[in-house]
Amino acid sequence: MSDPKDSRLAKFKDFFPVIRDQLVSYTENQGMPSEAVDWYRKNLDYNVPHGKLNRGLAVVDSVEILLGRSLTEEEYVKAAVLGWCVELLQAVFLVSDDIMDASITRRSQPCWYRVPEVGMIAINDSFMLEAAIYHLLKTHFKGLPCYGDLVDLFHQTTFQTEMGQLIDLITAPEDNVNLSNFSLKKHRLIVIFKTAYYSFYLPVAAALHLCLVPESYTISSPSGPVTVHPYTTARDILIVIGEYFQIQDDFLDYSGTPEQIGKIGTDIIDNKCSWCINTALARADPAQRQTLDDNYGRKDPVKEAKVKAVFEELGLRTIYKEYEEKTYKDLQVKIMAIPETDEKGTLKREVFTSFLNKIYKRTK
Repeated sequence: MSDPKDSRLAKFKDFFPVIRDQLVSYTENQGMPSEAVDWYRKNLDYNVPHGKLNRGLAVVDSVEILLGRSLTEEEYVKAAVLGWCVELLQAVFLVSDDIMDASITRRSQPCWYRVPEVGMIAINDSFMLEAAIYHLLKTHFKGLPCYGDLVDLFHQTTFQTEMGQLIDLITAPEDNVNLSNFSLKKHRLIVIFKTAYYSFYLPVAAALHLCLVPESYTISSPSGPVTVHPYTTARDILIVIGEYFQIQDDFLDYSGTPEQIGKIGTDIIDNKCSWCINTALARADPAQRQTLDDNYGRKDPVKEAKVKAVFEELGLRTIYKEYEEKTYKDLQVKIMAIPETDEKGTLKREVFTSFLNKIYKRTK
């Protein structure tokens, strides 16, 4: 029996050529020469549709949950366009991030800027990927009540993510190791702004706007009227889920095997401001701290092993397990506190449980 997720993902993937062709046709209609049109098509095909697509698919899934039924074809188109706008934003960040990090590969292929003849043209290509978002929003949503809110949402989320990238870049440059710059507070800021807003809050907020969920509404309860603020509630829950997801990633980078996580963990040798090093720094005695200072962020497997040995001495595996269980329970309490109703245009708990259940105790 086929997995329903596989069919949903296949349908979403099949919609990408529709998006791409609309964008390519726009450049043709602007009178761009054929070589520029072909370049833009390759940019889109190379950088947008090859990830896991969890962010984009989350828009479609959230719209279905909020409406409480399968989508009509017209509704699916709107939701899928928004989903691909989220994936376009992801592509913007990855193309530019790879240049800043001097990365080699992305999604099992050379980074876009490393493709022959691309080079620093990739900077302009990232701008064109971002501009595509607003062209699609204008094409599909202008005149609808949600249009202005969607434009504001994408602008705000982009700015938040860029702020997170800035903190990350100036806190942990690969060529200048200074663990005194690190802290759990700074790690949390990086995670929230660089990852959580665009990966978790953006898809759900886009779905809320598409379904015309208001900024607040009041429902009846046994104890009297209750006012719900769906966007604030969604943000508060999803930011915590996003932080949990990134801490999982950080922990798996240290603890997971290549067979398990599909890659070799490099956070230690790359001087990443990860949850693991910050948790260790907060608990290390002077000798352990000296070992971390002397060995973290070095391109040397022997030094990497010394850092991992300190992580083991400090019991990071137990600390992580305790963090995971507490976070999961706390999130369940927050989710169950959402007042539910069958009325249209209201928040549903399943929006959040669907996220949480996908990542709880994940191992890859």
